[in-house]
Amino acid sequence: MTKKIPLLLAFSLWLVPFLFPQAGLLEDEKNTIAIFDKTAPSVVFITSKVLQRDFFTLDVFEIPKGTGSGFIWDNQGHIVTNFHVIEGATRLSVTLEDNSTYEAKLVGIAPSKDLAVIKVKAPAKLLTPIPLGTSSTLRVGQKVLAIGNPFGLDHTLTVGVVSALGREITSMTDRKIHNVIQTDAAINPGNSGGPLLDSQGQLIGVNTAILAPSGANAGIGFAIPVDTVKRVVPQLIKYGKVIRPGLAISVVSDSIAERLGIEGVIIARVSPRSNAAQAGLRGISRTRRGKYLLGDIIISVDGQRIRSYDDLAYVLETHEVGDWVELGLLRQANKIKVRVQLEAVEEE
Repeated sequence: MTKKIPLLLAFSLWLVPFLFPQAGLLEDEKNTIAIFDKTAPSVVFITSKVLQRDFFTLDVFEIPKGTGSGFIWDNQGHIVTNFHVIEGATRLSVTLEDNSTYEAKLVGIAPSKDLAVIKVKAPAKLLTPIPLGTSSTLRVGQKVLAIGNPFGLDHTLTVGVVSALGREITSMTDRKIHNVIQTDAAINPGNSGGPLLDSQGQLIGVNTAILAPSGANAGIGFAIPVDTVKRVVPQLIKYGKVIRPGLAISVVSDSIAERLGIEGVIIARVSPRSNAAQAGLRGISRTRRGKYLLGDIIISVDGQRIRSYDDLAYVLETHEVGDWVELGLLRQANKIKVRVQLEAVEEE
């Protein structure tokens, strides 16, 4: 009888890993595993293709353009990814977690935010949206998890922390993307468009770029904050583009203003019958003798200094259509203030 007890005990210990697979794991490890198991089905693999004409036969055929990641936004089949993942593609396909592949159609793009929405017709049971968090309360040092398909590898998880907040990166339209999250969670080619999650498994950002000369991860990655995503994506689904509060004006490029030694935004043209026109804003004009007169120069909005068009766009984005703002203008060497009601304008 005494010889059977150790054998029974050994058999029981042998069974432990099978009966309790998470026995011996740290709480943080259990948290990571739980988030991956819950979120991985919501992350998709995106393949883009383009048409190319054969130089000799002139035949047109499809070739792969690139790959990236995305995540399910809702149970209608909308999928969020980066604009640069789908840019220029003539055909898009999406592979879900069960390895089923569906053709996708483009719904909307926001190049200046490096965001895009595509849509697939897949069974609702395969469409599990990721719960949305917030990026406004993030803290440096907070745990983050990135899920994507780097180098075409299926569902890869990397873990890190928020390395910095409030970063700025340049979009493909040369516009600044503000309040970007910096992380040391490995983000490699193919991770673009995938979700960045917090320790609750909530979306806090969309992985978009890495900072490395080689193109591979070097410990610095960036993600578009979810607060921006929550503002942009519904507009892309509804309108196919971003409708933002603006002044209905066209402006002179910052490079020309810099050459003229001007710090501010030079108004080139004011749209007729716009709120800006009714407020008396002036664009560049020409005298009867053919001499050009400089338009108003916007130097502040509600007292906040404006040095470039990016400054102006960022300040206006914090408002809503219909809000009133006070513009500080430089008009023919005189400083004046004008109140203007913002109206809906298309994102550039």
